[in-house]
Amino acid sequence: MTKRENIIRILKRQGGEHIPFEFSFAPKLQKEFEQRTGTSNVAEYYDFDFRRIGSNPSRLKLDFSRYYEGKSLKEGYYLDDLGVAHEPGSIEHFTHYVSPLAGSDTTTKDIEEYPMSDREANYRYKVLDNNVSGVHKKGYAVYAFAGHVFEWAWQIRGMEDMLMNFYDNPKLAHTLLERIAEKNIVASRKFAESGVDIIGFGDDVGTQTGMMMSPDIWREFLKPRLERQIRAAKDANQDVLTWYHSDGNIEVIIPDLIEIGLDILNPVQPECIDPVMIKNKYGDKLSFWGTIGTQSTMPFGTPQDVKDVVKNMVEKVGYDGGLVLAPTHVLEPEVPWENIDAFVEACREYGVLK
Repeated sequence: MTKRENIIRILKRQGGEHIPFEFSFAPKLQKEFEQRTGTSNVAEYYDFDFRRIGSNPSRLKLDFSRYYEGKSLKEGYYLDDLGVAHEPGSIEHFTHYVSPLAGSDTTTKDIEEYPMSDREANYRYKVLDNNVSGVHKKGYAVYAFAGHVFEWAWQIRGMEDMLMNFYDNPKLAHTLLERIAEKNIVASRKFAESGVDIIGFGDDVGTQTGMMMSPDIWREFLKPRLERQIRAAKDANQDVLTWYHSDGNIEVIIPDLIEIGLDILNPVQPECIDPVMIKNKYGDKLSFWGTIGTQSTMPFGTPQDVKDVVKNMVEKVGYDGGLVLAPTHVLEPEVPWENIDAFVEACREYGVLK
């Protein structure tokens, strides 16, 4: 069985030879990894069951300067493809967002005229088929991320303004979300047509204790757009698996995610949502990707703690497949290298299926 065949069978809960695992590093740990191993490719070094790919970069040179006229930005800032300014933050790789369309004077027309990247352009996907087939020939599955909707919208609009607009200016909110979703729908279809095995979507809509917004607001503004993205992928390729990320406790919308065709939920953050309970309630319809705490076990546990948690997740969440073991976020500098080694060792030891 190839690694691709294995992870697909696992995620379809059809058996398999081993529980897959994966992780990624924040910059300081990435540098340490490179110093220790002499390579920069984490997936290759640890031989994950899949490889990540993306679309080609945009050729557009968008001008966002008018949105920052009169604003003083910190030295070292940069603009991303959305036109959002990132100022240096105080913690490792995190940055402070400066939202170009924040403010009560922003209108729906401003949203309609805001420049956005050409993610729908055919040239952005020109060599995708070759890239996917190349990974498949090596025996690995392919994962591609089709985009955020809520996160990209609030980064452009500002978090407080975006949340307020759900109530005080729904037309503006719908306009911005729709402009982003339309491009994601094209990306979803293009990735699926090229043979990508797993297509990711994601929006952090949860806090440690519950939803960031009411479930009804999520259902009005975000659920239909996520459903259209999932449907675009599955209409193009009925075998494609869909993956959705939200940190926090989002149990209240898990039935909605199942209803609109989601296959894989990430990261099932154990500090605020019990992976075993979620498996027991929804494991016949969903697979899970994550479950290993980056606020708890990975930075603060002992290597034996890490191994014990991995073993427990394999036995109580991954017993019929349906699980990819992963930390619930990138591994931050506080994580001891011994715990990373313990995670890999435990996945390889306990993840073998009978």
